[in-house]
Order: sequence, then structure tokens, then C-alpha cells
Amino acid sequence: MNHLISIVEIPTADFTRAVAFYQSILDVTIEEVDMGGTRMGVLPSDGETANVVLVNGNDYKPTADGVVIYFNAGNDLQPMLDKVVEHGGQLILPKTEISTEMGCFALFVDTEGNKLGLYSTE
Repeated sequence: MNHLISIVEIPTADFTRAVAFYQSILDVTIEEVDMGGTRMGVLPSDGETANVVLVNGNDYKPTADGVVIYFNAGNDLQPMLDKVVEHGGQLILPKTEISTEMGCFALFVDTEGNKLGLYSTE
């Protein structure tokens, strides 16, 4: 087992809105798939890391009270965090330094009500 995490599902209340939000803040194209009535938005992957999907179905409910997923925002998370607010997300914690060696993080609530984080090296 090379990687402990295989798939991350981010619940959505409004699938179309969520796809637009994540495409805008992550600057990616999300492939939309229907799996037996459950809509999935597959984020691009290099095949080396966990697969991340937006998911909309009867068994999926967005929450700010569960597991927090952190997106890697590269060298500086601030440009991505600015896009979060610009596209309807809510800032919980602004860019905050962990330490000079470990980098920075920020927390936000997406358009669906999920609490997520951003991480950067600077």
C-alpha cells in the first residue's frame, strides 16, 4: 500500500454550483459523471495521489463539522484564498503561518457548506 488515502468525496447540495466554484478556485476542468443517479465531479489527478470527487446524491450531506481536507495551494495560498471569497466561499481563518519551516494554512467554507483548508509552503 503506497498511499493510505484512495478517494476523497466532497458532498454537494447544488452540484452545478459546486463544480463552478471548484473549477474557478482550483483553475481546473472537472469531469462530470453520473453513476446510477449519483452525480460526481472528478477533479484531475496525476494518478499518484488520492482521487478527489465532488458528489451529489441522497446519501451525501455537506457539513462544516466533519473531516477537514486541505488543498495544496503551491507556494502561496493567498491567490487561491482570494478566489474562494470572490466565488462565494466564506473565509473562516485567513492565511496563517504554522512556522517558517512548515508554511501556512487557511480555512474556508465552500458554497455547499463544507469546511476545507488550503496549505502552502510560504
